Amino acid sequence: MSDAEKPTTSPPAAPAADAAKATPAIPEADLTKYKTAAEIVHNVTKRLVELAVEGAKVIDLCVEGDKLLEEGTAAVYAKPVKGVKLTRGIAFPTSISVNNAVAHFSPIASDPQASQVLAKDDVVKIQLGAHIDGFASISAETIVVGADASNPVTGRRADVIKAAYTAAEAAMRTVKIGNKNWSVTEIVGRSAAQWDCKPVEGMLSCQQTQNVIDGKKRIIQNPSEGQKRDFEAATFAEGEVYGIDVLIASSEDGKARPEDTRTTIFQRDSAVSYQLKMKNSRAVFSEVQKKAGAFPFNIRVLEDEKRSRMGLQEAVQHSLVKPYEVVYTPANTFVAGFHFTIALLPAGPLLLSQPPVWYKPELIKTEKEVADEELKGLLARNLRENKKSKKKAAKKTEGDAVPAAAE
Repeated sequence: MSDAEKPTTSPPAAPAADAAKATPAIPEADLTKYKTAAEIVHNVTKRLVELAVEGAKVIDLCVEGDKLLEEGTAAVYAKPVKGVKLTRGIAFPTSISVNNAVAHFSPIASDPQASQVLAKDDVVKIQLGAHIDGFASISAETIVVGADASNPVTGRRADVIKAAYTAAEAAMRTVKIGNKNWSVTEIVGRSAAQWDCKPVEGMLSCQQTQNVIDGKKRIIQNPSEGQKRDFEAATFAEGEVYGIDVLIASSEDGKARPEDTRTTIFQRDSAVSYQLKMKNSRAVFSEVQKKAGAFPFNIRVLEDEKRSRMGLQEAVQHSLVKPYEVVYTPANTFVAGFHFTIALLPAGPLLLSQPPVWYKPELIKTEKEVADEELKGLLARNLRENKKSKKKAAKKTEGDAVPAAAE
């Protein structure tokens, strides 16, 4: 209805508080989709942790993870909602990145690295994601092959995992309405420093919306001088969802670089338009749009891996599709990572993804602990404040105060 067509006498506007109640920051139905996706991811991760034993082939774990994600998402929201069948599937392909590989390692059968197997004491990062109706939950955690309570992780492996876990816990308490992205950058760096570790340089965490996991508001960890200068500041706001990716290295500077590993995970960039010239490129791009939509995909899901790799070259050159490169920190260093999905609601942050499957304090034995008092205080806080406790504390403070007339 245009302004001219609106009635001249309209009821008074509802107070802001009533409007907030009537229109939640994120509709409950959408939160349920996020949580359903998170539960599927958690169950798949649990299975992969069981399978990630000495001698297991990395490619087999990646294939199994993607298969379980497809089965899990196919089993929910199968009936049309209001006559519309919801999309659902993989939001991030299973990747199994070992030791100094930072992330995104998910080989295909023709790759030289397809024969890689897990060895005892390997530091293994498991990352995967699912979506329901475009509402994605992505999760990552780190395990050590063969470790248990009787044989805990020690040395630099333990340091880097404890640093990454602590940084993730601190980050989720810092992603709050009104805070800025640089505050998360800073707290992740401080957390890593407690164990003489460094965040991996330039890694990004992004705002999420429906069908988007790489939104405009972003958080960077361990930025270079150029990135510090150019990176855009952002303020967290009510109703936003973020995928927070914490990657910590045991190296001195956190720098990482590509080696000879072939990229297998790609993502269509919906903000870029270009008319592909080659017939094969157009066919492959059409298949990508049909099978993966806006989400990252492994070329394993495309009909012909060899033809698809060739067809993607033109799309990558013109930024229609972006590659998720596999980068590495120096040899004999380790990278640990945790990824969580969090929503900013009026009552406080809500963790949409589920806690790590493998991590327990008794599995990690380090000689260092948090010495930063401010960081200790942050970690001691609940993610969401208990309103009843807050009211009780306020009443107690009022009761303990000396009345002005009695002074």
